[in-house]
Amino acid sequence: MQKRERKVGVLLGGLSSERDVSLSSGGAVASALRSRGHDVVEIDVGRDLPEQLRTLGVEVAVVMLHGTFGEDGCVQGLLEMMGIPYSGSGVAASALTMDKVRTKRLLAADGLPVADDIVLTPDEVAEQPPGPPFGLPLVVKPAAEGSSVGTTIVREADQWLAALAEAARWGQVLVEAFHPGPELTCSMLDGEALPLVEIRPRDGFYDYRNKYTKGCTEYLCPAPVAESTTRQVQQLAERTVAVCGVEGVARVDFMMGGGDDPVILEVNTIPGMTELSLVPMAAREVGLEFADVAERILDGARLRLAEAE
Repeated sequence: MQKRERKVGVLLGGLSSERDVSLSSGGAVASALRSRGHDVVEIDVGRDLPEQLRTLGVEVAVVMLHGTFGEDGCVQGLLEMMGIPYSGSGVAASALTMDKVRTKRLLAADGLPVADDIVLTPDEVAEQPPGPPFGLPLVVKPAAEGSSVGTTIVREADQWLAALAEAARWGQVLVEAFHPGPELTCSMLDGEALPLVEIRPRDGFYDYRNKYTKGCTEYLCPAPVAESTTRQVQQLAERTVAVCGVEGVARVDFMMGGGDDPVILEVNTIPGMTELSLVPMAAREVGLEFADVAERILDGARLRLAEAE
């Protein structure tokens, strides 16, 4: 007997600052799944999501929401409550990795390398704290945003307060020691590291514009680094997702520091899946096409809390 296809809901768009990227990622994944014969409906996520899921008869969800209300455990918790299997990491891992501060504290406690930092609340920023705590340059960014939203590399002392104010628009502020690079990223597929990608923005750093504007960044895959460095970074990425409980398709970002020592920047539990995204690029190096990755994402969909019961 032929197995009945489940109605697949690809959740995209959403309410976060990364809405536009999510629309692109989700649309691409939905098209890829349709090309493989899946019954797919795209859902632009709003506060009426439960009603949409019921009305459309969604039986399994592919979560392609980036940022707040999608990558942070909120939607995952809703899907658990509704009994709809979903892709990617569970509630706890999603909530953890969205918070860069708590993720760093956990990784550091496990002996993994992270940049030195301080954390400021928006109230502390409003009181205009003293000058930069580390030597310049340094990095100022929101503690719970993605796609480099609100991030500034402070190279001159007169940029300090403006950078803090920009990051504080999004909540808690993370100030980190700067590491010169190169910048490397390691895509993960079900806990296994894919080939590294080196990221080389043509101007400035890897900010929102350079991430999503074609031609603004050069990508080298596999990254032109020593084999020993490649394996070191891959092993760190594998340890990172294991420590954080991350599942499915993910990405761990690194910056090389002094003495060629890699430093973990952050963990992405729902990385981009656009034409410029890094996961599909790395997957091609091991013979996986975009649609193959999309199907792997779908195949990993499940409930966690029901299993625990």
